Amino acid sequence: MFQGETAITIDDKGRLAIPTSYRELVVRECGNRLVITYNPYEHGCLWLYPQAQWEKVRDQVNALPSAKRVHRNLQLKLVGAATAVEPDGNGRILLPASHRHAAALEKKAVLLGMGTKFELWSEQAHLAQIRQTIGEDEISDDMLDLRL
Repeated sequence: MFQGETAITIDDKGRLAIPTSYRELVVRECGNRLVITYNPYEHGCLWLYPQAQWEKVRDQVNALPSAKRVHRNLQLKLVGAATAVEPDGNGRILLPASHRHAAALEKKAVLLGMGTKFELWSEQAHLAQIRQTIGEDEISDDMLDLRL
């Protein structure tokens, strides 16, 4: 559903404009509702889910037994921090200050369409990720079958 990389600006009020190429899709496919939460795996990044996709993820995460610390940590970062947003008439969403601060998001950011969700990266964290290469020792068995 979503793919591509867009450099974006976060204004002084903490708002970002959904790129025009995605606005109609967000209205049509997402009911004009997105859910913002932390990326529990990488610093400098927030995840933005369409409401319906988020509900599936939320239910899977909440079904994990909370007796395990790693499950509680995942529940805290994903479900506990989830915030629903709706783009305004100008296609802007307000990023909660706590989320911006935790992900070190400042004025310049990068929005990535990652299929079923968006990833919102701080410019610095995105550059660091892009500059990393995948080493031969990191290639998984699943990756060996890819024809890139």
